[in-house]
Amino acid sequence: MSRKKDELNQRDTIDNTKEAPLTTNQGLPVSEDEFSLKAGERGPTLMEDFHFREKMTHFDHERIPERIVHARGFAVHGEFEVYESLEKYTRAKFLTEPGKKTPVFTRFSTVAGNRGSMDIPRDVRGFATKFYTEEGNFDLVANNMPVFFMQDAIKFPDFVHAVKPEPHNEIPQAASAHNTFWDWVSENTESAHMVMWLMSDRAIPRSLAMMEGFGVHTFRLVNAEGKSHFVKFHWKPKFGTHQVLWDEAQMINGKNIDFNRMELWQNIEKGIPAEFELGLQVIPEEDEFEMEFDILDPTKLWPEEEVPVQIVGKMTLNQNVDNYFAETEQVAFHPGHVVPGIDFSNDPLLQGRLFSYTDTQLIRLGGPNFHQIPINRPVCPFANNQRDGYNQMYIHKGETSYSNNTINNNQPEPLAPEKGGYEHYSEKVEGRKVRARSDSFKDHFSQAKLFLNSMSETERQHIYDALSFELGKCDMEIRENAIYKLLNKIDRDMTEYVADRVGVEAPSEVEESTYSKRSPALSMENTEFSLETRTVGVMLTPDVAEQTLKETKSKLEEQGLQVTFISDKIYKIGDITLDETFDTVHCVLFDSMILLKGEEKPPAPVIENLEIAYKHKKAIGYGIDSGDIFDMLSFTKDDKGVADIEKDLDGFLEAVKGHRVWDR
Repeated sequence: MSRKKDELNQRDTIDNTKEAPLTTNQGLPVSEDEFSLKAGERGPTLMEDFHFREKMTHFDHERIPERIVHARGFAVHGEFEVYESLEKYTRAKFLTEPGKKTPVFTRFSTVAGNRGSMDIPRDVRGFATKFYTEEGNFDLVANNMPVFFMQDAIKFPDFVHAVKPEPHNEIPQAASAHNTFWDWVSENTESAHMVMWLMSDRAIPRSLAMMEGFGVHTFRLVNAEGKSHFVKFHWKPKFGTHQVLWDEAQMINGKNIDFNRMELWQNIEKGIPAEFELGLQVIPEEDEFEMEFDILDPTKLWPEEEVPVQIVGKMTLNQNVDNYFAETEQVAFHPGHVVPGIDFSNDPLLQGRLFSYTDTQLIRLGGPNFHQIPINRPVCPFANNQRDGYNQMYIHKGETSYSNNTINNNQPEPLAPEKGGYEHYSEKVEGRKVRARSDSFKDHFSQAKLFLNSMSETERQHIYDALSFELGKCDMEIRENAIYKLLNKIDRDMTEYVADRVGVEAPSEVEESTYSKRSPALSMENTEFSLETRTVGVMLTPDVAEQTLKETKSKLEEQGLQVTFISDKIYKIGDITLDETFDTVHCVLFDSMILLKGEEKPPAPVIENLEIAYKHKKAIGYGIDSGDIFDMLSFTKDDKGVADIEKDLDGFLEAVKGHRVWDR
């Protein structure tokens, strides 16, 4: 079943790498593409110049509406392999045949910014995967956070309007640090849990391959016998879950707006795939009301200590797209794209998304035939009585386009469930029509406190500082509302810290949640640590020997590090050409820094890079005759995470592997 992406495209690829004549869209060979047709060399352009008109008309219509949210995205092809049969939970074929491989296409994205915004704002990340299964496409439309801002989809437009740039001046771009966002979350306190996630390090990932993914909603798995289990989907990254610092993120966005997407692209080009394991949290239907919260509430997570994550398969993303627009921009995800054995719960946010996603694709992709775009097509045959419409790509043969019919022997014909036809779970539903919410959804603060309780001291401080930064960008009235109506209901220590930082008098009445449980799985300290894909910027002076460079590069690359040599200009030392200069890169673009200094005095940017790397708690190495450099620095060679790579390479590598030297 596993297919390369080229097989998905079939005859729909135009390969401009091959020799071919330049033609119009109708196939007419063109003899001249430099000049428009004119009445004389200095005369007006003629209307009969069909080549110019076609070329310019197409150019004028190249842009399509960007996504309202998740506009800035980056996508990769790959495959998913299931480890063992999950037939006790579902009849989905891609999950019930051990070792079965299914082609996938995964798009990562930010939420709030436009298509041209930066890679590392403080924001939620989309993590959407299209499985091209033999039973049709299944879309797992996930985020890198397991909860969301609201409980009912009817409030989604309000939230997006609040987090987007303010309408009177279109400021700020891709940021939540402004009045309307904090006004909305203060007045809609069901967002309290999600706000804690957004203010945490989860909102500024080090890499697209270093963040978790969560299906957010409660779905159903239904097996061949009709037995139902509630399920939440998880993606667990092979490289662990890691972040950048907020100060560092702001500098990265200034140095390389494409930092996350470029890293993923380059690693895949080097043959280093991004790998994620799929995990399931499963609750039998009969246990729906056994938790202390409503499992259908999208602002709540299921603590992994209470409902363990079962690892069931692995996704390997290993092939870049051929064309960003055709694939990444035109791919259309939808939580309603399911296969037999996967169904929905009554989560009111999920229910609303089942309408919204189709609706938005209709205008963004030009009509109801967006499923015919190559990146969206299933790999299995499909047939129905739908006809015509904008961008119809198929020639439908036959006299009928309706059901039931005798002319065509009632083809295409519905398929019985036992033969593979989709069947909705037969859930018993009853009740009066009301605009209301269950009382079981009304606890807004316990899991916000659970998240905060579960953080390490460092992570907790980062949340405090993020809140101080965000509210410090707001008007005083908005700051007060956020502190009184939101933060004071979660945690008093956090409230007093932030209030003091932003010039607000802390509330006299203590109203913090008394929830005391912890979930260690929520802390990013309890993740995988690896040297794979980690980067090191090696700064050097011109008098460093070629052999030293070769030995340093070899030792580091043997451990999985990616080495970049940096100096004040591009030149060669023996056979080695230096990669970058201080004008083109900066320490914020690397996981660690090394200085190799001979007797020559290092250029001024060396000091700046070392000081900032130290400030951002990165591993720092030095070698050759560089001990005297510390006379020019604010830290010493005895500080934690600072190592002589000739004498203590293992110490340096251990610091890099740990991601940051938090206790420096």
